[in-house]
Formats: sequence, structure tokens, C-alpha cells
Amino acid sequence: MIHHANHIRPKADAIKLGGHQASSASMVSIMAALYFTALRPEDRVAVKPHAGPVFHAMQYLMGRQDLERMKNFRGWGGVQSYPSRTKDGDEVDFSTGSVGLGVGITAFTSLVQDYVAAKGWGQDLRLGRMIALMGDAELDEGNVYECLQEGWKHDLRNCWWVVDYNRQSLDGVVREGLWQRIEAIFGAFGWEVVRLKHGVLQRAAFAEPGGTALRDWIDACPNQDYAALTFMGGAVWRRRLMDDLGDQGEVSALIERRSDAELAALMENLGGNCVETMAEAFAAVDHDRPTCFLAYTIKGWGTPIAGHKDNHGGLMTKAQMADWQRHMGVPEGAEWEPFAAVEDKAGFRDWLDRVPFFAGGSRRQHDDRLPAPTLDLPSEREASTQAGFGKILDAIAKQGGALADRLVTTSPDVTGTTSLGPWVNRRKLFARAAREDAFRAQKIPSTAKWDFAPEGQHIELGIAEMNLMLFLGAAGLSHALFGKRLIPVGTVYDPFVARGLDALNYACYQDARFLLVGTPSGVTLAPEGGAHQSIASPLIGMSQDGLAAYEPAFVDELSVIMGWAFDYLQRDGAGDPDERTWLRDETGGSVYLRLSTNPIEQPGRRHDDAFRQGAIDGAYWLRPPGPNCEVVIAYQGVIAPEAIAAAGRLSGMRRDVGVLAVTSADRLNAGWTAAQRARARGVAGVRSHAERLLDGLPRDCRMVTVIDGHPATLAWLGAVAGHRTMSLGVEHFGQTGSIADLYHHYGIDAASIAETALGLSAGPRLAARR
Repeated sequence: MIHHANHIRPKADAIKLGGHQASSASMVSIMAALYFTALRPEDRVAVKPHAGPVFHAMQYLMGRQDLERMKNFRGWGGVQSYPSRTKDGDEVDFSTGSVGLGVGITAFTSLVQDYVAAKGWGQDLRLGRMIALMGDAELDEGNVYECLQEGWKHDLRNCWWVVDYNRQSLDGVVREGLWQRIEAIFGAFGWEVVRLKHGVLQRAAFAEPGGTALRDWIDACPNQDYAALTFMGGAVWRRRLMDDLGDQGEVSALIERRSDAELAALMENLGGNCVETMAEAFAAVDHDRPTCFLAYTIKGWGTPIAGHKDNHGGLMTKAQMADWQRHMGVPEGAEWEPFAAVEDKAGFRDWLDRVPFFAGGSRRQHDDRLPAPTLDLPSEREASTQAGFGKILDAIAKQGGALADRLVTTSPDVTGTTSLGPWVNRRKLFARAAREDAFRAQKIPSTAKWDFAPEGQHIELGIAEMNLMLFLGAAGLSHALFGKRLIPVGTVYDPFVARGLDALNYACYQDARFLLVGTPSGVTLAPEGGAHQSIASPLIGMSQDGLAAYEPAFVDELSVIMGWAFDYLQRDGAGDPDERTWLRDETGGSVYLRLSTNPIEQPGRRHDDAFRQGAIDGAYWLRPPGPNCEVVIAYQGVIAPEAIAAAGRLSGMRRDVGVLAVTSADRLNAGWTAAQRARARGVAGVRSHAERLLDGLPRDCRMVTVIDGHPATLAWLGAVAGHRTMSLGVEHFGQTGSIADLYHHYGIDAASIAETALGLSAGPRLAARR
């Protein structure tokens, strides 16, 4: 498959396609033993990204992948470079690609499995093992160690990590003695470690006279030497071994009894390259403790490029492939025949049909959608969106119902400061074994009821945002992995969304479904200073695929959006655009809310459909423009009072001023760009929500946009209908101070907004009234 993509299939350009032949070869025996002897239908596997071709080949062998997609590997419509849940179909349990993340999500999926199984509605779940196949270089990724610690806290079980310890990374050979560090670290967190260094050929040789000396030599041989000797082959192996071990009688005889080819096969028969050794190791596990298999392998095992330090991106030449094909016994022209080199095809096919893992049918599970609750909070004069979020969840917890029972919250040690406290007090924290809150038991006053129980619905995580996003990704796939739908809600301080961004992207790439709440946000978090004041997060929300980003200003907006979001998270439609908004709402996705702790005056109760639908679609007119509108102020989020006050300051100096409340620059922009693409394809009558909102504005109307975040978030609005626009926001790190100080410093206070509008538009250039 890799050779075909690089050397046979016609190319449109000179770019190397690649495919990781060597990294795939080192995993063949491990994956054969795992999939064909050890796995059960309830087990789930994250495949090492660079072993994707082996995974695809196994699916093809089992009749679960078609030939044309295989032939188009790394091409349009072909099987993906790295296993993908959304691009490769139902047989992929976890997408992989960004190394380390596929490893971590298996641990969090095991925690999710325990969570589901502890509930009355999940007790019919058959517990499976969550397994990661990983390269040794993935152990350089910091998220792996964050995950190990979190797993220890939650008594992780039913999790296997199988390390392809080929001791070669992209740029070279790994340090000596790494295996000792690996074993020590895993052991410290309560993992069983199974070291698999020697295959059956080597173990048999060690039992021969002189075998102990050979074993000692193998165990002491530096990684670089072992790799280089593997590449050079049997004759060089013999010369080196005789130089180091010769003239010792028994060991010399052991070496001399084997031909060069037999000696090379012996020396390359490491544990991870031996199907029998790996199958025995997997079968020997008789407990549910987390287990790390440290499987020694040869990178490129069995191929002409085995052991070479450049083989990570290397490819066999056409001549090398032809020789290797003859060596493997595959006739010319039969390269795509699944049983080309098998003598007893009928017997082999019958054996494959009885492999337990592949007998379980489709890997993709389903669950019914849950009705979204009605959210109608009492109106308050002043409130922050973060406080409103907490009250909405508390109301759901109190109200109960199917969705409330499937809702699971989580937070990286900021549960109380992101307003999850009331929810947790009602619904408890999750643990497999009940643990009483010692403070409550001792009658020490506290607002937090920190009781752990199997029925609990909050997962408390440590301060590691990557773990938060990985947990949301795992919980957001529960319906597809376990047939039990969860509604995951995670909170994090908004500036630290960026700390978990790789894992957030990974979760979205898998089409996991969750609600992420970033709060508090912006320089509005004035006393905390620049390290805690988010600037770029609105742009992250706009650019992240699979994530609908919102930033409501008022609690009634938030209530409407959350009600919609609980349904949106569960959608799985065909993806045809809604002709009203040109958004692909039927496909569903995850949702990101950027909230604030700043209490602002609320607009009173609003129930009109235009407001509700506008809040969902991304914007509505808070103050509709008059027919002779000269200025529009468009704002997003907590800056609303400043925008409203600025419009009031313009009264009498500019006519018919309009105030546009943007709740989601993301959805508003996505609908506009989708409508433009449709028109470019010749679709008639296409109008986006943004275009309809701005249609009636005079051509010479001016627009000022403002946000407590990067001004580029709303800067595009002027291009919708060709209005000259000035965009205000925050572009540089913040600092401590009062909200008024910081708003004035960054030019997003009411006076600055009004002065900008006066300077941009025709008419008197008087200073705005203060």
C-alpha cells in the first residue's frame, strides 16, 4: 500500500507521500497478536499513528475495507495516513495523529467506562480494555505523564499501553537506559510493567550451552550498535559476535551452528517482533490493573531498511521491494490478494471468521437523543454570565430528568471558581467507592458538599488542561463507544483554553460532543493581570472546526444558547446547510461558551422569537437602526454596557444609531462565508443571517465593533455589506487594575467607543459627552 502510493500510483506533483514503512513493520507482530488473539469486541484500541497502514491492511484482510480506498492511501478519498474515526469509518475506535493524545484518551475512556457502568442506566455495559499502541518517542509528550498521575488519582483500571520500543525516533536513536526510567515511572503510578525483550528464538538459544553469554551480550549492546548491526545483516552480526564472544567454546559453537540468515533472524527476534511472545504476554494478564507492555522491536523489522537510523521517513526502492516481495512469497500481480502467500486459504479464512474481536459486528454504537430541558430562570437586575451558568446547571440538577441524569461535569481544580458548586452539591462527585466529606462529617461550615459516590456526576481533575480536554473527548464519544450517551460539560479559566488546545482540537477531530465553558475571560478579569486575561480565545473559537463558539452578554441569551446546545450536541444529520443561516446545524458538534464574572445590568424578560433565534444564529438587533442610520455599534460579550452607553452618547450627534448584539461571531461568520461559497457555485437567492441583518443599512453608514478580546473577531463585519468599519478590542497583554482603568487603557470604554464612531462618520467632531 505504501509502496503503491509512492512508486506506482501516478503523481500530480513532486511531493513525497511517505507512509512510514519502518514504523509499520515494527508493529506488525504486536498488532497481529493483539487483534487476532487477545482482543474482545468490547475492547477499544488507539493505534499508533505511524502504524496506520498495518491497521488498514488488517481491515482489508477481514473484508472491512475496500480495494480502491487502499490503493488511494494518502490520496483523495483513500484511507487516511493515520486512523481517523470520521474519515476511515466505523472500525476506528480513536483517531490518532498528534502523538501522545491517542495514548492519553484510552485512560480517560476507561474512567468514562467506569462512570457509565456505575450508573443504574449503564449496568448492562460489558467492561472492555482501553488499549493504546504507542511508539517509544510518544513518551516524550508531557500529556502522557499528566495522564498517568490523573489515572492514579482515579484508580484507573482496564487500561493497557503497549510501547513499540524500537529505540528509534524520527531524528535518531533514543538514549541508553530509557527502559529503566519507563518502568520506574509506570511503577510509581501503580501500573504493572511487562518487559518483552526476547522472542521465542532468542529464549530457545539462551537455553543452549553458551546461551547465557549471548543473552548478556544482547542486554548490554548499545541501542545504536544494535540498530546498525541489524541493518548490515547476518555476516556482520557474526563478525561482531565472534569478535566480542568468540573463542569461548560453547558460545562460539552456538553462533557457528547458524547460517548468516539464521543468525540475523535470531538477533532480530526481539519480544515485540515475535507474535507468539506477544500473544503469551497478553493472555497472561489475569487482572484489571493498568498494564504497560514494553515490547522491544526492530524498526523496519523484516525489511531491507530495518535498523537504519534514517528509516523513519525512508522508503524501499522499487528494486528492494521486488526482492522483498519474492522473499515474502507473494507472486507478481497478486500484491492486493489478501491470501496470496497462504497455502491453506480455506482453513485460514475459517480461522479468521472465528477471531472474537472481528465477530462482534460494527464498532460504532448508538444511543437515543435526550430531550433538552426547558430553561427559564427568574430575571435579575444585575448578573454575570458565569453566575447565570451556575444557576442554570443548578436548576437542571433540581429539575431532574433524562438529560440531567446523563450530564457529567468536570473541571481542572476550578470547580468552585467556575460556578459548578451548586451542581456538585446536588449531584455529588463520582468515585467507584463512596467517600464522605470529612469537613461535613466534622460539622465544619463550608459551602461545598464534597461527597464522592458511584452515583456522583462530577469528575474532579487536577490542574492540567490537556487532561480536561481529553476527558471531554472521551466522555463526548460515550454514545458511540458504549451505546450510552453522556452530556459532558467542562469548565476552565478562559485564558487556559490555549493550554489544552492540542487536545481540544483532537477531541473535535474525533467528533466528540461536549460543552466547554471558558470563564472568566478577557481584561474584564481586571485584578488578575495579564497572565489571566484572555485575548485570542474568541479567534480560537472561530477557527476550531467542530466547535460552535458563543459569547453571550446576558443571562437570557445564555439560557437560550444552552438549551439549543444540549440538543445540538446530540445531532448527527446529513449536513445539508440550513437555507435560513447556511450553517450545517444538522450535523451537530461541540459548543464553547466564553463567559464573564462581571455582573452587568440585565435587559428584563424577553421571549420574542426574533431575539431567541438571533441569539442562536449569532446576532440580533438590540437597538434596531433607523432608516437613516449613520452609525452601528456591534459588540460581543460582556462589553455590552459600554456599547449601549456609547450609543446613548451619540444621541443627537448621529442619526438612527443601531446596536447589534453579536452572540457568536463564529456562527455569524461561518454562515456568511458558506453563503458566499454557495453563490460562487451558482446557487440563486442565497442570503446569510449576517447579510439579512445588515441589508437595510445605508451604504454610507459606519460601523464600530467592540469586544473584550482580539478586535479581529468582529473586524470582518464591515465586509458583509461594504460598510467602513473600525474594530476595537484588546491586542496586547493586560495588567492589573480596575475594569474602568483597563477598558479606558485599551479604548473599549463607552467614551472611547463613541469618540471612535464620531471620528469615523460624517458630522460634528465634538467630543462624546462624558
